[in-house]
Amino acid sequence: MRKNAVVIRDLRVVRGGKLIIDGLDLDVPAGSVVGLLGPSGSGKTTLMRAVVGVQDRVTGSVDVLGSAAGTPALRRRVGYMTQEASVYADLTVVQNLRYFAALAGVPSPAKAVADAVATVDLGGHEKQRVVTLSGGERSRVSLAAALVGDPELLVLDEPTVGLDPVLRRDLWTVFRKLAAEGRTLLVSSHVMDEATQCDRMLLMRAGGLVADITPDELLTTTGAPDAERAFLALIDAADAAAADAAAGGAAVGRTGTEPTEETAR
Repeated sequence: MRKNAVVIRDLRVVRGGKLIIDGLDLDVPAGSVVGLLGPSGSGKTTLMRAVVGVQDRVTGSVDVLGSAAGTPALRRRVGYMTQEASVYADLTVVQNLRYFAALAGVPSPAKAVADAVATVDLGGHEKQRVVTLSGGERSRVSLAAALVGDPELLVLDEPTVGLDPVLRRDLWTVFRKLAAEGRTLLVSSHVMDEATQCDRMLLMRAGGLVADITPDELLTTTGAPDAERAFLALIDAADAAAADAAAGGAAVGRTGTEPTEETAR
């Protein structure tokens, strides 16, 4: 049985006085690419922040590589790429990566920087300031910054947003290569055609988990012709179930008791 890199039980997150995630359970298998998919506002970023240990007002358990999320022991073992490019625009690519390597306490920073540059295919741009790079190149610098500590787990928050199809394809090629090397990737997206490139998909809606499923299972279960329509079918089914549950709760509230066979007649 494959060991899980992330194990979450009964996760609850409150932000701005609002319950964002309520009682979430999920596992992320080690050495795999797991897609975290769902519409904007579904709780994907909040969940990822909880995994890397930077989200406050969290209850429940979040176990990452055998330790509690956010513990100092995970500093080099987990790489995090945020939605916005989290690098310094006035520094060069190499200067950025050297800085992040120092923060991670990398023992051989020069080699780590060179390896990260090679992995994201930024050779020839090492001395270029980030501000002069294209959007896709800046995204790759951010990915390199997450990689420079040689992490076992990569948490990537919508890394392909705003990129053209060629750049998206290239980044997913990198993700598959990293997984083949034994790393675990948790990748969020709202682009459903990326789902087919994941080993598993965690489909979220309104802070809850709609499905934990493989791409093949998604299509087989719903009978839909593509991932997007399959996801919408699952969303519609979840919304219908929630509406039925709410209606049942309202009926109980009006009568003060649950309907019985006698009262139903």
